Amino acid sequence: MLYLNDHLMDFDLPAALSQLSEQRREQALRYRYELGQRTCAAAYLLLCEGLRAEYGITAKPHLIFGDHGKPAIDGHPEIHFNISHCREAVICFVDNRPVGVDVETVHRLRDGLAEYTMNPQELEEIRSAADPALAFTRLWTMKEALLKLTGEGINGHLKEALLRDDVTFDTAIAPDGRYLYTICHHLT
Repeated sequence: MLYLNDHLMDFDLPAALSQLSEQRREQALRYRYELGQRTCAAAYLLLCEGLRAEYGITAKPHLIFGDHGKPAIDGHPEIHFNISHCREAVICFVDNRPVGVDVETVHRLRDGLAEYTMNPQELEEIRSAADPALAFTRLWTMKEALLKLTGEGINGHLKEALLRDDVTFDTAIAPDGRYLYTICHHLT
């Protein structure tokens, strides 16, 4: 189930911080700027909302992390989730199977980054799109969601990341076009 917050400046940050686990509060307070603290707090609160709604879990989850930083809920290997945030929004997806998500602000296209991260077919798709920045951001979120699903994280194989047929992607663009997100699952 998808949980999204794209009103990051509309909540009381001190009150939100008091609702976090000690582990997450410490992580949030390590961010130097308020926006980082807000996105960190909002992501955890979305996870708590999802756990409450989907599984009836009301305790504050303690997170553990895999080799490449993929989070899991200590004591609940049957519950899978993934979170992502950008300047515009925070997303959390809670499921009973592995999932990867990414949300990104749509920025002006940077050719150097596109050439470094996209294969020739993807570059052609981006360059021929009506909105190249949007096309790049969609492909980027697909790649990052996939790498978060597999637990690899961002690696040196970004150009080849989407050359597989064992996953599915769902991408959505915010109504105002400020951001988009992609959810990735294994095909079953």
